[in-house]
Formats: sequence, C-alpha cells, structure tokens
Amino acid sequence: MFLTVTLSLLEGFLGTIKLFALTLLFALPLGLVISFGSMSKLSVIRLPIRFLIWVIRGTPLLLQLLVIYYGPGILLGNNLWGGSSGGRFAAALVAFVINYACYFSEIYRGGIQSIPAGQYEAGQVLGMTRSQIFRKVVLLQVIKRIVPPMSNEIITLVKDTSLARVIAVYEIIWNGQAFIKSSGIIWPLFYTGAFYLIFSGLLSLLFGYIEKKLDYFR
Repeated sequence: MFLTVTLSLLEGFLGTIKLFALTLLFALPLGLVISFGSMSKLSVIRLPIRFLIWVIRGTPLLLQLLVIYYGPGILLGNNLWGGSSGGRFAAALVAFVINYACYFSEIYRGGIQSIPAGQYEAGQVLGMTRSQIFRKVVLLQVIKRIVPPMSNEIITLVKDTSLARVIAVYEIIWNGQAFIKSSGIIWPLFYTGAFYLIFSGLLSLLFGYIEKKLDYFR
C-alpha cells in the first residue's frame, strides 16, 4: 500500500511541479514588465496597471481561479477552456501567472526604486545610456535586494499550487485525498506534506546559496 500511495503522490507532484515551473517561467519576466508600467511617467499606462495590481493583491487567488475558469463561460456563453484536463490546467496557469506577476512586480519596483539616484547620475556622467545603466549598474544590485522577498513568494507558490484543485486540476493533494474516498485511509493526505517540506527545503537551500554568491555587494 505504501508503494502504491507513493507512486500516486509522485504522479500528482509532477503536476504540482509543472504548474510551479510554468508559473515562474511566465510570471518572472511579466512581473518585470508590469513593474516598468507601474513606474511609467504616463498616467494612461501607470494608473490602469496600478489598479490591476491593487485588485489582484487585494483578492484571494482562489477567487481569481474561479473567475478565470468559469467567467468566460458565464459572461460570454462560451467555455473558453473546454472541459478537458488540459483546459483546466491552462486556466489555472493563467490565474497563477497573473497573480504572481503582480506580486513580483511590486518586489521588482521596490528593488529598482531603492537604488540611489546618484548611481544613475554617475552613469550618465560617464556617457552611459539608460539601458546600459540599468544592465551594468542597477540590475545586479536589484537582484541582490530582491532575492529574500522573491524567495518567500516562490516558496509560497509551491504551497499555493494546491489551490488549483478547486477547478479539478490534478495535483498532489488531489491524489492524496482520493485515497480517503477509495480506501478509507487518511494518512496519504498527511504524507503529501513531506513532499512540500522537501521541495520547500531544497528551494530554501538554493536561495541561501544565491544570497551568499551575491554578498560582494556588501
């Protein structure tokens, strides 16, 4: 029984890892783009983006999942995602990417705005363009400053993937809960915690290593 449960949970954990990895792949660069928009001097760009960030950060991810998955079918009369598992996964991915991109954007914005204005001015005196100043002077310092808050959000993402089960996306907790119905046992549900703990622990070690590598900015 233990082997059967382990194999089932591993299968579910692959779904968790897939959602986690794809969310990071799209949300990290999108968050940077959104942060630039939120800092734009043009109010026609800045204000809508700031409003979007406010809405996303002020409402539960669970609610966003339900709205994105069921919303098109109710409002447009057309089930945009279809009824397949692939469609449900795509809806969950869109919700996670939008949510985490908005959170990441605020971390990026805080990191960028924390760099003293004198460093931008020094780069201009040396004849560097704005893009050169950002890439060669600002970027590495920003990375150093955002690693701790970014690591917290990424570890939170590991646990938040469990919310995808609300729209029937198969992940590790879904598989663990299935044994309650099929076999009348609950320990596989607690067993899922070991997978989260191990994965979160590995991520913590990775981010600790990255922080040590960036210590040259002290």
